[in-house]
This record gives sequence, C-alpha cells and structure tokens, in this order.
Amino acid sequence: MICRICDHDQLSSAVDLGIQPWANHFLSKENVGREPFYPLHVVHCPKCKCAQLDYTVPKEVMFVQHTYVSGTTTTLRNHFLETARTVDSLFFSKERVKSVLDIGSNDGTQLLQYKKLGYEVLGVESCAPIAKLAIDQGVPTETSFFNMDLARRLNRKFNIISASGVFFHLEELHSVTEGIRECLRPDGVFVVQFLYMKSIIDNLAFDQIYHEHLLYYTIQTISTLLKRHQLEPFDAYWNPIHGGSIVLMAGHPGGRPRTDRLNELLAEEGRTQVNELTTYQQFARRIAQSKADTLAYLDQAKAGNKRIFGLGAPVKGNTLLNYYKIGTSYMDCLVERNPLRKGLYSPGMHIPIVIEDELETQPDIYFVLAWNFKKEILVNYKLLIERGVELYFPVNPKE
Repeated sequence: MICRICDHDQLSSAVDLGIQPWANHFLSKENVGREPFYPLHVVHCPKCKCAQLDYTVPKEVMFVQHTYVSGTTTTLRNHFLETARTVDSLFFSKERVKSVLDIGSNDGTQLLQYKKLGYEVLGVESCAPIAKLAIDQGVPTETSFFNMDLARRLNRKFNIISASGVFFHLEELHSVTEGIRECLRPDGVFVVQFLYMKSIIDNLAFDQIYHEHLLYYTIQTISTLLKRHQLEPFDAYWNPIHGGSIVLMAGHPGGRPRTDRLNELLAEEGRTQVNELTTYQQFARRIAQSKADTLAYLDQAKAGNKRIFGLGAPVKGNTLLNYYKIGTSYMDCLVERNPLRKGLYSPGMHIPIVIEDELETQPDIYFVLAWNFKKEILVNYKLLIERGVELYFPVNPKE
C-alpha cells in the first residue's frame, strides 16, 4: 500500500492485532457466526511518520448502517457543549450571523450545542437512521458522505467546520480535506478532534485500534496532511475525552498566528519520540503482555466462581475481546445503555448484549469496556461498588 497521507510506498509493520471482525458489526441472533473478518494491522510511514491501517473495509460497509450514537453519555454531551462555547468565545461570539458545518454529525449532539449559541447549523451524516435522530431534534442533516463533490453541491461557506471523532475514519481522506478548504470562510476555523496517538500509547489503549479508525494521528502527522491541502494549524490543546484527544484548530494560511500551546505539544512529541517506529514496536510488546496479565486475572476470577459481565458494548471493546479471546466462557453478557444494540451479539466473540434497565441480576465483577467514561461510571455505580461489586478497568486512562 501507499501512505494515506504522503503517498510513500515503503511502510513498516508497527502493531499486528491479527484477523478480526469489523468491530461495529453487532450481530442479530440469526447472523451469529456469519460475520466477515479482516486484517487489523497498523503500519508506520518513515516519511511522514503517520501510523495507519494497511487494510480498508469499505466505508459503505462501516458507515451506512451503524449503531453508534453520540448523545448516550452525559460526559460526551458536556464535552460538546464545552467545545462549542470555547470555539465561539475565541472567534465568533460577536458575529450576528454565523454558521457551522459538522462532518460525521451523528445524532446532532454537537450541532445542538452550537445551535444554542445562535449558529445556523448543518450536519452531514452517512447513516440514515442516525441522521433521522438529528433531523427529529431540529438539526438539518445531509444524509451523505462528505467529500469534494458534496462541498461543491452545498456551495456554502461556514464560519466553523467541525469534525469530531471522524477525521481518522476517512477513506476519501484527500477529497474530504479539499472539501473542507472549499467550504471554509476566509476567516473560518476548522475544528478537528481526534484520538491522540500519544495518549493511546501512554494508556496502553490498543482497543482504540479498529477498522473504522484508518489513521492514528499525532499533531505532527495531521499537520502534514492539512498543509498538503493548504490548511494551516494554528492552535491545539489536549482534552481527556476518550482517554486523551486533541482539539486542533486550523484555517487558511496566514490567517492566525500559531499559539505557544501548539508549539509546546509539538515539542513534547519530539522529546518523547512518539512518531518513531521504535515507539510503536515497544507499544506492541506491552500489548502482548497486557493480554497475558488480563487473562490471568480472569482465570483467577472464574476459578473463584465469580460471575463477570462486560460493562458497555463500545466498538473498541470488540478489539480487546477478540485480541484477548474473551468470550462467553468468561463473560455472561455485555451491559449497554444504547437501545439500538438491544438483543444483539458482539462480533467475533458472540457475547449477548443486555440493556441496563432490563438487567435482572448483578455480577460479582464488571469488566469495564467503556473505560473512557470512567469518572461517570464510578459515580453511577457507586452504590453497587459499596455493595461489593468489583469494577475492573482493563485500560486505565491517565488524566
């Protein structure tokens, strides 16, 4: 393959998680065992330093029908509100007429926060049932994939273009980035939020590697991409959401001076060598050790006749379950709040999903797959913890 960012054709193996199902392919009972499997292999580009998957599951498979909903957790809703307020106060709070385009807008949770601040809003979401959730809440939404063709059809310029948790998904990476530049006002701000590869490595959060996530950005590598398309990063900050994300802001070249905090983050990447292949190779060795440690813990729990439920059925949890080979011999069910996953089974390991409100009994141990909402979970499950239910976090994010 060639590098998704710079077209270099000599890439090196970095992290190999084997052959896995598409992690968002939750199964109905009649489809259990029929799911396809694909390579889940991260490679590293020596030229632009970007880590990326070497296999692409087509976007029409992954994003036309899915069950992820942004507004399920209080943590994420609050984060989107904070982001909207921050961006508005920095750039456009005094504008009388202002607009925002959200790429991969899901159920409209992010756009609702901008709407409260007086913005004209437009979402682009490829999954029709999820887009309808947004439309039903009063968020105008194009049911489509965003790319340069759609940008031209929209024929509009926006103060803000938002891409939250979607920019590492992009099969049409360069067409999308060109479309963003096309739709951005001369003084506009592109706000891109992405899982930060440095935090993934620090947290040993390898479960955030799955087929939807084609690219694993650092600030250096995403800056290379944006500059290729005449967009200039000028500010960025780290945020604890999802275990560690970057909120980066870019615009047309020469529009705004680069901030000290962006320079400091880039300098820290250099000091820690996060963009080097040797760092990824060490990460792969730590992942292998984590598998041995976690299975030893689960074996001991089962030997003590402990009943174990998975807490949450996030997409990333399926990377962990499939790499560790944790199935129903260890775990009775996955307990989930998202009603779209009611009665389904996890891909690969085929663990049944039970909606939290319909749970008839509690386990001895919750194996927390939705670890990125740790603070919220510890508050919500305080009474159960006091009654002796153990919460085990296979990934412990650093704050």
